[in-house]
Amino acid sequence: MATDESFVRGVVDRANLGDRFRYRKMFGEYGFYVDDKFVAMACENSFFVKRTRAIEDHGLALPTRPPYPGAKPYAVADGLLDEPEKLARLLVDTAALLPEPKPKKAKKRTGGN
Repeated sequence: MATDESFVRGVVDRANLGDRFRYRKMFGEYGFYVDDKFVAMACENSFFVKRTRAIEDHGLALPTRPPYPGAKPYAVADGLLDEPEKLARLLVDTAALLPEPKPKKAKKRTGGN
């Protein structure tokens, strides 16, 4: 079962991070970005956050499991959806611990004049 877009919009609304927090459809599910850094995903209407030191720094004991078969385990943060301030702080702090995204390479033009 794929994630409902209404679930995704609900996560965005609860986090209340404005333009800093965006999502993109990926393989029938959704990836979430804070300041252009991939921090979380939604799979089968469940919210998964990248496992970083931020989880421990916030004193959270989140369960872990793979979001889809063959994936590495992520922290399941469904319980934080009812605690928007904690959710927002975790997402921002997770992004702060991740490296800057690599610059995208310019696409080569083929053919033509």
